Amino acid sequence: MARPRTFIDKFGDAFRGIARAVPGQSSFAVHIPAALGTLALAAVLRVSLIEWCVLAGAIGAVLAAEVLNTSIEMLAKAVTQEFDPYVRDALDIASAGVMVTVITAVVVGTLLIGNRVGILFGMW
Repeated sequence: MARPRTFIDKFGDAFRGIARAVPGQSSFAVHIPAALGTLALAAVLRVSLIEWCVLAGAIGAVLAAEVLNTSIEMLAKAVTQEFDPYVRDALDIASAGVMVTVITAVVVGTLLIGNRVGILFGMW
């Protein structure tokens, strides 16, 4: 009988999942630098605590969406290597979810950073 899984075991699985997802997806090569650039710009512009929270939530949502999309891609490959219109549609829908999340994060970041730049230059 298998021993009950501890929180440490579950965290280990989650970190293994991140280690498997990030290097395997070229999208992270765009998302991570964009997130770091946004965080650096937010630090320079001295965003408020609430703005930090909103930016962190937007960045976290994009990364989470990408990890979930990656898991669906891996599962699809495990199910079949042959063309299946349902698998294709599921993959396209998962990708659309990432795109919607990215667009939302870009809008949030642009509004927050744009507002800070406007304040800095006395535009409002």
